[in-house]
Amino acid sequence: MSSSRRRAGRAAIFFGLLAVLAIPVDIVIAQYLKGVKLLESLYIAVPVAAGLALIALAAARHARYVRARSVYAEGGRWPTRFAWAGIYAAATGGIALAVYGGLRAAQ
Repeated sequence: MSSSRRRAGRAAIFFGLLAVLAIPVDIVIAQYLKGVKLLESLYIAVPVAAGLALIALAAARHARYVRARSVYAEGGRWPTRFAWAGIYAAATGGIALAVYGGLRAAQ
């Protein structure tokens, strides 16, 4: 059971880190590739970050579920923190795109 908990916790940290890094990596890619516009790439990066964050959150919940039923129920906060960091990054990107859309509509 502990290996399942560790795998789920590591998966949550991995996907949470990917979710946090999805938007900055997208910005770097848009800077270096001439055919890719920043705004258009963000329309893809923000939902990707949200999807990765939801996967991380599901893995963190699974790790917490397995940990709660284990004899050794210690630790385990980092997977949840990384998953929520991914959620916050995706929400921030979504808010930024919504504000931009509102400003464009107001012109």
